[in-house]
Amino acid sequence: MGTTRLEAFSDGVIAIIITIMVLELKVPHSPTLGALQALVPVFGSYVLSFIYVGIYWNNHHHMLHACSRVTGGILWANLHLLFWLSLLPFVTGWMGENHFEAAPSALYGCVLLAAAIAYSILQRTIIKVQGPQSSLKAMVGNDWKGKLSPLLYLLAIVSTFFWVWVAQVLYVLGTILWLVPDRRIERSLSHDGA
Repeated sequence: MGTTRLEAFSDGVIAIIITIMVLELKVPHSPTLGALQALVPVFGSYVLSFIYVGIYWNNHHHMLHACSRVTGGILWANLHLLFWLSLLPFVTGWMGENHFEAAPSALYGCVLLAAAIAYSILQRTIIKVQGPQSSLKAMVGNDWKGKLSPLLYLLAIVSTFFWVWVAQVLYVLGTILWLVPDRRIERSLSHDGA
């Protein structure tokens, strides 16, 4: 089976995730700019999560273009990733509504950690299906960003119980690390298409 249906389904789920997150932004009942001040933590957590979802969408898109065929294992690995991403609206809302307190921030990190692990499982499953000469394997190389991200999230989770602001900085660093889509895959796909 080709990747078209898998990509279309994943795109739909990711679009719904973003829609659910934006619906959590409640309109203030006062017409003053001061009324928006109470929304700053909620909006901040929304922006952070929107960027994370965008990063996953971009890299997922590139990874699937390096995939030649889809198996049942790839389908389940993809659903595993989408499960963790689908929890982002809940933890985003909880963290924002509670002004980045320790427990919501820690659970936010747990979801990010689980999504990073799920993405890695999907990547490895695709590589395994494609075999030892996998083009995706050659494209990702040693995947230092994929190895660093879970460590950042783990440090952030632990730091929430000591200095919650450190966790937020680490979550932002995670977005900065991945903000540019994986250029290795992009370059390789451009080269193969030329």
